[in-house]
Amino acid sequence: MRAADIASDLTTVLVTEEQIHEKLGQLAAQVESDYEGKNLLLVGVLKGAVMVMADFARHLTRDVAMDWMAVSSYGSGTKSSGVVQIRKDLDTDLHGWHVLIVEDIIDSGLTLSWLLENFASRGAESIEVLALLRKPEAAKVEIDCRYLGFDIPNEFVVGYGLDYAERYRNLRDVAILAPHVYA
Repeated sequence: MRAADIASDLTTVLVTEEQIHEKLGQLAAQVESDYEGKNLLLVGVLKGAVMVMADFARHLTRDVAMDWMAVSSYGSGTKSSGVVQIRKDLDTDLHGWHVLIVEDIIDSGLTLSWLLENFASRGAESIEVLALLRKPEAAKVEIDCRYLGFDIPNEFVVGYGLDYAERYRNLRDVAILAPHVYA
């Protein structure tokens, strides 16, 4: 689904699918250089990072391991609650791995901050973050994001894995959701 298909639900397209793929290709090249000769584990944060993780991994030309973790701090609302709930833990023991957390978006940073602390206690060789999107104005904690796609305004966005009440994840672009949809 493209933004034009649901134009009445959106106000502005911030990033197109084509821009996303170009950026993921650039980030993949950087990651390959930085992790040459290292055991790299991509950890996707469900559900939002599914699209980013899949497309990023396909841009890589090396073998990597992948695992998934499901945490939530949103529920069905449009603002982070700040309370992290683990819904699915990792299957992989992090000892001996260089972990790259793959995120769809860094909003308040609270969930990611919690994840970084949690993973640090599990014995990973290193832990870095790749995020497609970041909302600098929404940050409540500072996150060192080594690999960043795009900074976006502090608006409620959907698409490319990002949802509102489990809808719009399959939108190929990232766009601001019109307030009449969730008001």
